[in-house]
Amino acid sequence: MFRPDSPASVTAAARRPTPGEFLSLASRRADVKEYERKQLLERVEREAATVGADIPETIDVQGEQLDLREFVFEIKRRETVPAGERDRVDRAKKNLRRERLQRKQRLEDGEISYEEGEALVAAIVGIDRALNALENLGPTDVEREAEAKAAADRKRWLSFLKQALGHEDASNRGRR
Repeated sequence: MFRPDSPASVTAAARRPTPGEFLSLASRRADVKEYERKQLLERVEREAATVGADIPETIDVQGEQLDLREFVFEIKRRETVPAGERDRVDRAKKNLRRERLQRKQRLEDGEISYEEGEALVAAIVGIDRALNALENLGPTDVEREAEAKAAADRKRWLSFLKQALGHEDASNRGRR
């Protein structure tokens, strides 16, 4: 006779997962479903995805461990980036773009679990955040930047003077 409070039945019941635990265990082992994959990809492509996202402390880029957060903050602290460092930053951006593409392709096509997909999304968004920070660096050569601005100002001023004095060429007169 089976009694629900007997030690044998309690041991057997303790080994069986609850329905919620069973679903959780099954979802960890199963591949990501197509609708979940689309949701994950949408999160990656969302325009404001990087808002509030953290730059990963370290990341494996092209088989090399990179202290990404430290690198980005070190570069951002400087007012300008010297020419020698500019090469290093450009290489890092190129490698980060390549790594982002590989991770996104794995998210699009790979046989991954939902948890792996979540981790890929977090890594991609972190890479995007780092790329945004590196893309928005100040000018590398302050003197060259100042000369370009001065030349643009002179060009605008001469154009204004020609227009004001009536010395514009015939092609501009018909546009009024």
